[in-house]
Amino acid sequence: MSSFEEYFYKNIAKQVRKYRLEKGYTQEQLSEILCKNLKYIGHIERCERKISNKMIIELLNILKIQTKEFYSFDEPYTWS
Repeated sequence: MSSFEEYFYKNIAKQVRKYRLEKGYTQEQLSEILCKNLKYIGHIERCERKISNKMIIELLNILKIQTKEFYSFDEPYTWS
């Protein structure tokens, strides 16, 4: 995995966890809503699995999060 790809998915994982907790869902509840394995969100949040664009779209719709807000990562990427 490239350093940018690693940066991207680690930040996606942070955002999924942040917004899931803000909305009061457990990992299992959110997995069930997405019709995924009960451990799916846990795998995403630990970067053990890459989330697809389709799942991100569903997640943003379920959690009612604006795209711009979701992709606003706390740390900027430093290109080497």
